[in-house]
Amino acid sequence: MSGQNGQNMAYSEAPAGVAARLSGGRWTRAARRAPRSPVLERVAIAVAALMVVIAVVGPLLAPHDPYAVDLGSALRAPSAEHWFGTDANGRDILSRVLYGARVTLLATVVVIIAATLIGTLVGTVAALGGRVVDEVLMRICDIGLSLPAIILALGLAAALGQGLDSAVIALAATWWPGYARLVRTLVREVRDAEYVDAARMIGVTRARLVFRHILPNALDTLYVQTTLDVAAVMLVISGLSFVGVGAQVPSAEWGAMIAAAANNLTNGWWAVVFPGLAIMITAIAFNLVGDWLRVRNDPTIREGKAR
Repeated sequence: MSGQNGQNMAYSEAPAGVAARLSGGRWTRAARRAPRSPVLERVAIAVAALMVVIAVVGPLLAPHDPYAVDLGSALRAPSAEHWFGTDANGRDILSRVLYGARVTLLATVVVIIAATLIGTLVGTVAALGGRVVDEVLMRICDIGLSLPAIILALGLAAALGQGLDSAVIALAATWWPGYARLVRTLVREVRDAEYVDAARMIGVTRARLVFRHILPNALDTLYVQTTLDVAAVMLVISGLSFVGVGAQVPSAEWGAMIAAAANNLTNGWWAVVFPGLAIMITAIAFNLVGDWLRVRNDPTIREGKAR
């Protein structure tokens, strides 16, 4: 997938700066040449925030029970009663999309948090450990980055059994190597800073040095990357549900909704289009927010845009 390939390129280059190298030099140069509209940035932030709000309160806003079957209302086109129409079992698509925002985004957040924690731990140990530890951990990361995450996650999820929990565990287990390589590079930069040397000289303990002086000043770039990864992780989770190893029917997860409606595309297009639009809009919004954060955290790009 293009999202995972971009992630692999960013991590494997072991960026020596900060956010400037997350997406490679080509994208950095493009960002400098093409200033982004502040209106587009505000819209993206608003849409991303709206999706988060819907994930929190969406079930309360749903006009119908997202799991209530009414075969007499099956495959009804969008109308005043059912704004997004109904599926083959007569369930209200709008209610299922609203409810599915919590399912899909929560799974995405859990994957990113788990992968970030594992990657941060491994990357920090590799950066501050000895050469042998660093080499072993980085070679393991290289193996993980050399294979597409969706393929590894598909195999692990199939082995763990069908279900969204299996997909989340499988994806978290395959997504962390990129964060580990990124954190290793960032920590190696910060550990040689003068204020870290000064803290070390006055007798600050190793644990305090890591958690109070090194990590807090090394993770700004990681925050940007996690935001950019929301779209990629969400697409993979939806893809796993679509092929049948993630969320299962009748779950309101967006990918599972598309899979369930695929057989009725000709006479019930709305059952595929609206969850697909939800995935697309959310992915684009979080990608734009991540890019905005990258620009804000990289003075070289800001200067280039100013010129």
